[in-house]
Amino acid sequence: MPIDDELRLRRFDGNYDTGLPWYQDPETVLLVDGGGDPYARSRVRRMYDYLAAHGELYWIEVRTEKNFTPIGDVTFWQEDMPIVIGLPQYRGRGIGGRVVATLCRRAEELNYNKVYVNEIYDFNEGSHRCFARAGFTAYEKTEQGARYVRRLKEE
Repeated sequence: MPIDDELRLRRFDGNYDTGLPWYQDPETVLLVDGGGDPYARSRVRRMYDYLAAHGELYWIEVRTEKNFTPIGDVTFWQEDMPIVIGLPQYRGRGIGGRVVATLCRRAEELNYNKVYVNEIYDFNEGSHRCFARAGFTAYEKTEQGARYVRRLKEE
């Protein structure tokens, strides 16, 4: 799914090892889970299997010199949109916002009235900004953060 000349989403190809290094990085684990141990290969496999069973699982890829390189992952379904920019050098560069905007257009194609983000931790300022810029608003407080919704059309 092209986003622009430099960015695309590519369907998960079953290669669990692509994302393994991201989930072994303590900063990524903090952003995803609020902290904890790095993921083992078996945990990455379980996570990707779960995400693929519940939604459309994609690699987030950026164009390098001659091809595209995975830098993160995102899963899209109406009830959640977990996004991870796994390579730290690509965080804070607007990639997440471009991915979210593309997936919101996908939701409109599917005639969804709303899309949700299950939880963004209070300390994850980057994700709060990303989803707020994309038109999401907090609708419910959680123990560690908030749930978000974006209305796509009037009900």
